[in-house]
Amino acid sequence: MSLADFLEPLQQPLFTVLDTPVSWTEVLGFGSGALCVWLVARQHLANWPIGIANNLFFVLLFTQAGLYADACLQIVFITLAAYGWWTWTHGGGPGSDVLPVRRTTRTEWTWLLAAGVVGTVALTLLLERATDSTVPFWDALTTALSLMATYGQCRKRLESWWLWIAADIVYVPLYAYKELYLTSLLYVGFMTLCVLGLRGWSRDLASRRAVPVEVAAA
Repeated sequence: MSLADFLEPLQQPLFTVLDTPVSWTEVLGFGSGALCVWLVARQHLANWPIGIANNLFFVLLFTQAGLYADACLQIVFITLAAYGWWTWTHGGGPGSDVLPVRRTTRTEWTWLLAAGVVGTVALTLLLERATDSTVPFWDALTTALSLMATYGQCRKRLESWWLWIAADIVYVPLYAYKELYLTSLLYVGFMTLCVLGLRGWSRDLASRRAVPVEVAAA
């Protein structure tokens, strides 16, 4: 049995939304993606293996939809997931096996924004010249924002949630335009989960900062 034969059942329509068939791949991507973001918001380590499964489903889905940058992005996400998995368990420093939530430094912002601009321009040009993409700029922009956000997530930077929210604001209409309606709806849910994650990580950061003050007062 070839790989294509193995994957074919995942590409079969499961139901129809707005006269557009929704495949098993999109449904499984929906479920695993929502679970992954919920686990990230709760700082649960299981978000990484669930996220890798989600990436594999979206490789298939985005390739079929002609969103080539987003499809390639999933491969990068898998690599970053391995890095994030290790960092969350080993990046807390001496005497700690848990990585704490921190703010993004000015130096990190400088590098992130520079990489985001360069990446967006380079990917747009590549997609325009090497693929039949109908949305090269938007595909490139969401790819750059997602990579920036994923780096912040791997390092537990609070502002990574703002980057995810910015990406999701673009993803929702982009996927609807490509008739991936269930995925578009998923990203509306992602935005809600991102807001909850931002609030949860903010509370965690604030509680850790309050501890030295309380100890000193005692």
